[in-house]
Amino acid sequence: MTETLMAYDDVLAAYDPALGLEVHVELNTASKMFCGCPAEFGGEPNAGVCPTCLGLPGAMPVVNGKAVESAIRIGLALNCQIAEWCRFARKNYFYPDMPKNFQTSQYDEPIAFDGWMDVDVDGETFRVEIERAHMEEDTGKSLHVGGATGRIHGADHSLVDYNRAGIPLIEIVTRPILGAGERAPEVARAYVAQLRELIVALGVSEARMDQGNLRADVNLSLSPKGSGVLGTRTETKNVNSFRSVERAVRYEMQRHAAILSGGGSILQETRHWHEDTGITTSGRAKSDAEDYRYFPEPDLVPVAPSREWVEELRGTLPENPTARRARLQAEWGFSDLEMRDTVGAGALGLVEETIAAGAAPQAARKWWLGELARRSNEDGVDLVDLPITPTDVARVQALVDEKVVNDKLARQVLEGVLAGEGTPDEVVEKRGLAVVSDDGALGAAVDKAIAANPDVADKIRDGKVAAAGALIGAVMKEMRGQADAGRVRELILEKLTV
Repeated sequence: MTETLMAYDDVLAAYDPALGLEVHVELNTASKMFCGCPAEFGGEPNAGVCPTCLGLPGAMPVVNGKAVESAIRIGLALNCQIAEWCRFARKNYFYPDMPKNFQTSQYDEPIAFDGWMDVDVDGETFRVEIERAHMEEDTGKSLHVGGATGRIHGADHSLVDYNRAGIPLIEIVTRPILGAGERAPEVARAYVAQLRELIVALGVSEARMDQGNLRADVNLSLSPKGSGVLGTRTETKNVNSFRSVERAVRYEMQRHAAILSGGGSILQETRHWHEDTGITTSGRAKSDAEDYRYFPEPDLVPVAPSREWVEELRGTLPENPTARRARLQAEWGFSDLEMRDTVGAGALGLVEETIAAGAAPQAARKWWLGELARRSNEDGVDLVDLPITPTDVARVQALVDEKVVNDKLARQVLEGVLAGEGTPDEVVEKRGLAVVSDDGALGAAVDKAIAANPDVADKIRDGKVAAAGALIGAVMKEMRGQADAGRVRELILEKLTV
């Protein structure tokens, strides 16, 4: 069903948006949260399970110490207070893919709380307050078979893979983000992107959104302009890219406004995000905390990290993101605009890794914010999800520096890597893209260009060296772009000038 939307400028004229973001981070521990089963992505369905993560009677959970350590480090990096004593709770409702039929989580006693993160959007800083970061376990994965959409409606039957059930999660919950106005969608995107950057720097998760290591739930409400009263919120679940976070916020703002301006009311519910169409659809009525019937988990002892341990972990934190950006900008010699565009594109880490792999800063930036950004826009994916690595990009630039390919051919090399044709060197070989620098072949092409363009040749003989560009272009066309342009110019001048 197509929903009515209000024009975005009209939304901003009549309403103030309030954002809330819940980001689930799947930790990269070796084992699950409460048992010794492997915490791995993929694998044969139901191969990585045991009585504990299957919820069998009599199985007793034990807390994963590494997951607690990761939770504390995440909390500290987000400027949170770390609880001296906290415990787990049972969150009860029907989970078809959670065999216990409850989720072991934290409710009113999270391990980390009262934090903040400053987010930069085109030079403007927004402080996002963190309400809590708490530990919990992931659910399994349902696969609905036989339908056209992959959802339960219309499916013939469903299968459940419990390999993911019990994998450690940290859920990071913001307080309402107010005052962002027209920048609300961009603030949401920038927050998730910067949070991912921080998580990767901490080394606690791969944070791959395409693999579900990091998932965002987007809460949004509107209130009449200037009223200061929060409206009824909706929660768009499991948004799995930076681009989609921004699009989901914008869509929900326009959808809410259309309903409210028409005299309707917003239903507090969860919504499904559809990547292909860029819309949300209704999921289920959103439960409040009391509906989950939380109560303390009787099978787990409380977690009480010592202050000494917390301070020891504080010493392991990576560089502050703001300080890191300033340092990198100085090291790379980027202007404020260049750095802002790099951060805004979600390319900072990619550019840094490409430079670390041997590329010059401006060259690394050129590829990620040029050809690769264009490709990510065409494919509707984030840069980090493109099937190419910073090492690949650095090698492409090295091939240019070594004069194996020129810039134009390098774009074809990138295209081949993105198409899964192999490494940059393999693409060059398979596609026959290497630049021709043999004087014999180049000389023959130069003679042909001179013969075909006698008027241009005469200008060069008369001292108008700039006219050589036309002949260089003719040679490049003859050689299908695979000539060494510098050597071609030298040969033209050798033949036409004394």
